[in-house]
Amino acid sequence: MRCVHGAWAAALSTFLAVGLTPTVYAQGDAYPNRPITVVVAYPPGGSTDLTGRAVADQLSRKLGATVIVENVGGAGGAIGAQKVSRAAPDGYTILLGANNEIAINKLISPAVKYSYKDFTPIGLVASQPMVLVASTASGIKTVDEFVKAVKAKPGKYSYGSSGVGTALHLSGEMVKQQAGLFMTHIPYRGVGPLTTDLYGGNVDFGVFVLSSGLPHIRSGKVVALGITEKKRSAVAPDIAPLADHALLKDMDIGVWFALMAPPNLPDAIAARLRTALAESLQAPEFRKKLEENGSTVAPVKFDLGRYLADESAKYQKIVEFAMIKE
Repeated sequence: MRCVHGAWAAALSTFLAVGLTPTVYAQGDAYPNRPITVVVAYPPGGSTDLTGRAVADQLSRKLGATVIVENVGGAGGAIGAQKVSRAAPDGYTILLGANNEIAINKLISPAVKYSYKDFTPIGLVASQPMVLVASTASGIKTVDEFVKAVKAKPGKYSYGSSGVGTALHLSGEMVKQQAGLFMTHIPYRGVGPLTTDLYGGNVDFGVFVLSSGLPHIRSGKVVALGITEKKRSAVAPDIAPLADHALLKDMDIGVWFALMAPPNLPDAIAARLRTALAESLQAPEFRKKLEENGSTVAPVKFDLGRYLADESAKYQKIVEFAMIKE
């Protein structure tokens, strides 16, 4: 199956062919003593970019340095992540990444040569649930109705996501796996075309990141069936978790954003970045900006290394179940 973008593997192969030779800089007496680049592995405007810019603004304040955002899109986030994994371990190039490029891409494409282990984890920044929705044309309004309808007519129904191998796709497959359902997955090139087909009843169900789905839910154009995380969202407490249904009790998957640095980052620099991030997570203006976008800001004390290992194992099971491969 093709992943995320039609030229996914080709784009990454071209990037790898060019190669990156890390440049080693003198650390000097203090870090930081020159501008820091936060790489966001997608074009401007999306939730990862918004989070990355909020983080960059706070790091600039906490570190007393210029922090710029560089958007390095392509290959489902893999090109930007690859760039950081091969950057000099000096703290001047770091990644604000999400599930796809940090933990999922490696599981579905042999073209991806790095894994989450090829970074120095700095900290979790924020997360938000996804939401399963139904088209109004389907006539389905509850999770129970959804499960019963799909079970009664295996293969009749379809659901859409923003692309093969994305966190949204994996969440849909997790629903199928846990409830024993058979639906056809329809990948779209972004949420725009998916929204159009949901409005027109051309696809029965869809998966959105909560912040992207809420405007359509609130307008009544689609029906919210449930969020993908076990806890209710403070942004939409009226939408119950899918896990409230007996067949989906283990449903717990979300979109998350983490700050990662190149491998072999010196302990002193890693500690400086972690302290700056911890201070940022407690800044009221930072919390407000992310919460307004539907995110839950991460706790200050959090074992990101263990979390990444657990998330990767979760994704591996879903990828194997759905046989998702590039």
